[in-house]
Amino acid sequence: MIRYALTCADGHRFESWFQSASAFDALLKSGHVSCSLCGSRDVSKALMAPSVATDRPEGSGAPAPDEGSENAAAPAGRPLSTPTGPAEQALTALRKRIEQNSEHVGLRFAQEARDIHAGLRPDRPIHGEARPDEAIRLIEDGIPVAPLPFLPGRKRN
Repeated sequence: MIRYALTCADGHRFESWFQSASAFDALLKSGHVSCSLCGSRDVSKALMAPSVATDRPEGSGAPAPDEGSENAAAPAGRPLSTPTGPAEQALTALRKRIEQNSEHVGLRFAQEARDIHAGLRPDRPIHGEARPDEAIRLIEDGIPVAPLPFLPGRKRN
């Protein structure tokens, strides 16, 4: 596994893990790497200091790897999942609101949206997953859909 510091065209910085350097290249080329904040697929590797393992025990006074750098995963005492800035906090609040107020239909999203639009299923807010070609066809058919700026729970790191 390899961790890369990444940046999008809008300047958002984020990190992600990949199976290998070639796996990252293949995923980037196929459009499967996107910014965790804005969803942009115009992503590139950012300059990143190497992370070096040491034999120093915790509390020895020696700085931990990446301590104080922009690439530090999280300050000491703060879990990785805690939103750090206003954009991350807003995104977290949006995800929570959507997940609490809509039904996750998973990979059945396109068909469920069509059935609701046709009156075959009860009208209700839903969210789920659709392939890009399915989403385009929904929009072309006049069915209101929009991409969410986050991944479903099972695909989040």
